[in-house]
Amino acid sequence: MNILVLGPQGSGKGTQAGRIKATYGIPHIATGDMLREMRDVPDELGRELKEVMDRGDLVSDELMIELIRSRLSRGDTVAGFILDGFPRTMPQAEALDELLRELDRDLDIVFDFQVPDRDVLLQRMLHRAAEESRSDDTPEAIQRRLELYERETAPLVEYYRTHQANVVGIHADRTVEEVFGEIGRSLQSVEARA
Repeated sequence: MNILVLGPQGSGKGTQAGRIKATYGIPHIATGDMLREMRDVPDELGRELKEVMDRGDLVSDELMIELIRSRLSRGDTVAGFILDGFPRTMPQAEALDELLRELDRDLDIVFDFQVPDRDVLLQRMLHRAAEESRSDDTPEAIQRRLELYERETAPLVEYYRTHQANVVGIHADRTVEEVFGEIGRSLQSVEARA
């Protein structure tokens, strides 16, 4: 099963993707984790990524597309994958469409994680920053990322609605269990149609 999770930072995409991974045995491809690993390497790319991420800006489309191309080409994604953090821009969405065509795959479902109250997102991200000692989760960087999400990524929900019929809105401001219950029911209906 090929799954895409969209939603603002702090909406619980990573938490839920981890649960989907555990249930379905497919890899969770979290671009944020991949980038943080690369950022910590003491080379020019690592320093460049650190500057971009500490500001709360988006990494270039070219680098992100190349990362995903490389990751989806690995054998462990043949049975399915969960994409988390990509695409974030229209050029990335179009590149993903092209890449999936090349790999002869489709997205089975796109989850749109919805958290209407921005304060909930901010509190979740500040809590995560404290727990995980994440230098890129400053209040300023969080605000910037939420603004970028609204401008660059939120329009992708409509893009996928027009290019793929199976976009499911998830009310992500509830408990982890309630959210996963909603996701599980949606995935069961996809499996039933397969």
